[in-house]
Amino acid sequence: MFLPVRDHLPTRTVPVVNYALIVANVVVFVLGLNSHATSLSLDAFDHTWGLVPSRFFADPVEAAPTILTSMFLHGSIGHIAGNMLYLWIFGDNVEDALGSARYLLFYLLGGVCAAFAQAIADPTSTIPMVGASGAIAAVLAAYMVLYPRSPITVWTLFIFFFDFPAWFVIALFFLVNLWDAFTNMAQGGVAFMAHVGGFLGGLVLVRVFMADRPQLEDYARWQRWARRQYRDIW
Repeated sequence: MFLPVRDHLPTRTVPVVNYALIVANVVVFVLGLNSHATSLSLDAFDHTWGLVPSRFFADPVEAAPTILTSMFLHGSIGHIAGNMLYLWIFGDNVEDALGSARYLLFYLLGGVCAAFAQAIADPTSTIPMVGASGAIAAVLAAYMVLYPRSPITVWTLFIFFFDFPAWFVIALFFLVNLWDAFTNMAQGGVAFMAHVGGFLGGLVLVRVFMADRPQLEDYARWQRWARRQYRDIW
């Protein structure tokens, strides 16, 4: 129904890890296209590096690396463009809250939660699971916990732009994916259960990773400062 296009919360530090993740995803996507243009088909590339649930449960040790590699694969330009847009909007502020090293670990663990959720939901599947969506769902969950009232500008089907609080935009994302996870599963090539698993994993992990970081009320003051800055600019 609508697409987030930006948030209005600045960061105090340069989100180097978030930038690096975006670059890594784009580079791997280009490598996949290059393999398709040369000797290895894109389908074979995804089967080699994507997480195939049936293969994972048949030989977990050999297939374990694909849990990580699958997070950097994408099936189309639209797939990677949508994922990187969400990561660009929400990832920098989560990195700012957690710190760069913790954010990287948080992101990867969120992807692991997503991979296991999808694999357990359909353990006999021979379709490779690819995409950063699960890890990004964890990032969305963390953003919702840390900055629930942060205004998010969304684009609607009617080509209007509106601001909604982050908790509403992200909760709607989760509810839509939860519904699809139980009604459509991976129909249409979308691993909805991975989104749900990543999101739930992010809700738990952000509490752990924020244990000895500045408390949430400190970030509430940071939000108020950011909103004042936004009003001054516009």
